[in-house]
Amino acid sequence: MIDTLYGLVPTHGPSVLFLATFLSCLAVPMPSSLLMIAAGAFVASGDLAAPSVLGAALAGALIGDQTGYGAGRFGGGRLWQRLAASPTSGPMLRRAAEALDRRALSTVYFSRWLVSALGPYVNLAAGATRVDWRRFSLASLLGETTWVLLYVGLGFAFAAHLDQMDRTVIPAIGFVGAGVVTVLLGRAIWQWRWQSAQTAEGEA
Repeated sequence: MIDTLYGLVPTHGPSVLFLATFLSCLAVPMPSSLLMIAAGAFVASGDLAAPSVLGAALAGALIGDQTGYGAGRFGGGRLWQRLAASPTSGPMLRRAAEALDRRALSTVYFSRWLVSALGPYVNLAAGATRVDWRRFSLASLLGETTWVLLYVGLGFAFAAHLDQMDRTVIPAIGFVGAGVVTVLLGRAIWQWRWQSAQTAEGEA
């Protein structure tokens, strides 16, 4: 399937990118970043036009984000409320929802490109927990613009070394993203343990 998608990039680049970025924002496994790199290389060679490539990739990503947010807001709210009311999972879920609401811009922004694997789930959570749509949309626009410009730009800049991109640059970006996730999770666990200790001291 991946080879088929790559083969379509020179002739149907914008359509392929639109579909790939849209589906990836709905948690469908798609090599969107690699396809954007390939498209960037074809832009460098003059086979594709930069405005259509950038516009199609960005439009697919933004529509995918809005679809995920809408699914969470209009389909996931009741389930989220039931889980939040649970005495076991409720406190952690409510705390997570509050953190997302307080840091919506940064959470949504970085999950678009730096830790993009989390993006579809952030969309659903943002909708289900009623994160302000305007804040979500602004962060989505900024993050997806960064994602598209980064990968199409990499393909354009390194068109002559495209065969080396998946062995060098892509793993490096993934390594940085994994490090960010580790730091954020560690901070969340530390804060949770500290709050739990404070609560226990207050009850003693």
